[in-house]
Amino acid sequence: MNALDANQLKQKLKTSRSPLGKKLFSLAKAIRVCDIRYPTLLNKLFYTSYVGFRDAFNFILRVFFQTPAFRGRCQSSGKALYLYGGVPFVSGPLSITVGDRCRISGQTTFSASAHTRYPSLIIGSNVGIGWQTTIAVGSKVVIEDNVRIAGKANLFGYSGHPLDARRRAKGEPDDISQIGDIVLKRDCWLGTNCIVKSGVTIGQGAVIASGSVVTKDIPPFVVAAGVPAKVIKYISQETHSEQGGEHA
Repeated sequence: MNALDANQLKQKLKTSRSPLGKKLFSLAKAIRVCDIRYPTLLNKLFYTSYVGFRDAFNFILRVFFQTPAFRGRCQSSGKALYLYGGVPFVSGPLSITVGDRCRISGQTTFSASAHTRYPSLIIGSNVGIGWQTTIAVGSKVVIEDNVRIAGKANLFGYSGHPLDARRRAKGEPDDISQIGDIVLKRDCWLGTNCIVKSGVTIGQGAVIASGSVVTKDIPPFVVAAGVPAKVIKYISQETHSEQGGEHA
């Protein structure tokens, strides 16, 4: 019996008005749920065993295979590199350099523009790049020391498609005018779901609020928010310097 036949049988039993059909449907639901009740202590033992085996397997996979594989794709990578959740997807002829003590989600995408001869992604030390972040490198993206990028952020150094619909339908690449560098100065922080457009520099210690779209340069030591992002608050440089020194 294939999946289609099984689904048709399920629908027949579900809509059946006969006592037998209803009993068979109830039996099928009970088999599907199959809820085995163990004592609480045994449940905890199963959970502890499951987590232990899972974490041990992921540790071995990360240390002995995934991290070395990603290092093999980088031009250079520093010490104490920590990947979690897999290996980042890298597309195009992208040069990647990574500093020391970086934490990078394996559920990230690094890509390069087809227009640029030597596109480069330069990641400093003590940088955190969160889950499902996309970094599209036009010519260059520089992420300086101590930068934090939260999950689902998008850095678009290029768009990937031209504005003209006919050229886009033909699969042509974007125009040179749509490509630009992105620079995240040291100690800045991008919140969840941020978008940073090409040609943008975000100043030292700046914080970009979740969901913001950054289309122009952001000065240092500010909080910026909105679509497009605008400065809404200034950050004390003295407090920031004290906090930054702890992580340097």
